[in-house]
Amino acid sequence: MTEVLEADYVVVGAGSAGCVLAARLSEEPGTRVVLLEAGGEDTNFWIHVPLGFGKTFADKRVNWMFQTEPDPGAGGRSIYWPRGKVLGGSSSINGMVYIRGQHEDFDHWRQLGNTGWSSSDVLPYFRRSVHQTRGADEWHGTGGPLTVSDATYSHPICDAFVEAAADLGFPKNPDFNGEKQEGVGYQQTTTKNGRRCSTSVGYLRPAMKRPNLRVITRALTEKVLFEGKRAVGVAFRENGVPKTIRARKEVVLCGGAIGSPHILMLSGVGPAAHLAGMGVEVVHDLPGVGQCLQDHYSAAVKQRCKEKITFNDVMMNPLKQLAVGVRYLMFRDGPLTMAAGPCALFARTRPELATPDVKISISPFSSDNPAAGLHKFSAFTVIVYQLRPDSRGEIRLKSLDAAASPSIVPNYLSDANDQRTVVDGLKLIRRILATSHFDRYIESEFRPGADVRTDEELLTYARQFGGTVYHPTSTCRMGNDPMAVVDPELRVRGIDGLRVVDASIMPTVASGNTNAGTIMIAEKASDMIRGKPALAA
Repeated sequence: MTEVLEADYVVVGAGSAGCVLAARLSEEPGTRVVLLEAGGEDTNFWIHVPLGFGKTFADKRVNWMFQTEPDPGAGGRSIYWPRGKVLGGSSSINGMVYIRGQHEDFDHWRQLGNTGWSSSDVLPYFRRSVHQTRGADEWHGTGGPLTVSDATYSHPICDAFVEAAADLGFPKNPDFNGEKQEGVGYQQTTTKNGRRCSTSVGYLRPAMKRPNLRVITRALTEKVLFEGKRAVGVAFRENGVPKTIRARKEVVLCGGAIGSPHILMLSGVGPAAHLAGMGVEVVHDLPGVGQCLQDHYSAAVKQRCKEKITFNDVMMNPLKQLAVGVRYLMFRDGPLTMAAGPCALFARTRPELATPDVKISISPFSSDNPAAGLHKFSAFTVIVYQLRPDSRGEIRLKSLDAAASPSIVPNYLSDANDQRTVVDGLKLIRRILATSHFDRYIESEFRPGADVRTDEELLTYARQFGGTVYHPTSTCRMGNDPMAVVDPELRVRGIDGLRVVDASIMPTVASGNTNAGTIMIAEKASDMIRGKPALAA
């Protein structure tokens, strides 16, 4: 017999958004909240060591380990997409870079008809979410659950990158989340005292002390349950045992840009012809579900280093490994506190552009991919990605098994502007590395290599060797047009009692890392769901 539970709100997915939402909803003592997470608890040691993301990127115990369909834009390759399957979701395995995006991103969301989502509307929720260690100001708050810290560990290769970009005329920017994004500098991170501050650490763990919040791990959601066109609960399996939970008020999907459209389609909400063709009973024809997929696709320049100062060198030397480990355990300092890409440049590849269109970041280590381990020689990496790609992909069903991956079709570099921008970005990286600041460090460029020079060669290289920077969005896009999935209150169009709250609702991908924006979305949604007035700017 299937066990039946009940709550006011059922939140599906304890990731970057779900932990925030469950914590905020449970602030109301009379409100019963249940949070379902397909993965387990965030007890893995490497989750909490900042540079430990290299260990968790290919660990199936905490990671969905998705693969895309073979993509012509990526040289016909299937691209690996890690996604968190653990309390904290991808905020427990990501690179911890805290970038909100440009103010113009959110003004564009409002311009598309999404009332309440302009830059001035969302800033109070960014501020409420954080404890900025540098202190409060117009752009940053203190006392919030998510600790955001400045870099505590610098590296000479990163310092050279900052000075080289400045010599080329790019302004130094000490705060990419302040008045403007353009410029070069060290990035802020979601870390606290040398440890990762995921949404599980910052939001969920303190909230779990409340008696009105129940968190169920190893709980794989199979589908949303409906009575007519009202969501009334969720069918899930806890450790393989079928269970049902009824929602007295709402079901909220926080499964991310892959998980949320996947669950909707398995539940009968999505493109009717596709669902019927897969044998799914159609509850509501909503053609935009799974469509408009956006992601940041990157290409890298990798350099052999003359001086043995990269993290590759540390990992090849047992004594250096020991010293770094002891330093971290004793002082919570040193290389193990680094985020992915400690330094970055936000730049315009063409002078006629109004705002930066690329992000370039540098890391004092190199590998073929994060899951493959570091190279066995001294090297460092500089990557570029387009901030606002025009290429669009989709998520589709390919199985009715909720545990199986859906079909992920990114359509990388299918747009001509995206092709031009990645080539221009690679050229800009080479300009930076050609300055005198790198004379002492660069031995040779081993990827793409000196023989790759023309625009056509650079584009071919980007297709064959590029990859994701793990920022999928927009598959349950917010809007008012026929392809929109949720309205500006994040309610699923045509369905009662069901919302989506995660990066999938972004009308367009934000200009930078998406975790900060996802947390903001959940903060704002928590007020919407509780009927609270929006925070004033």
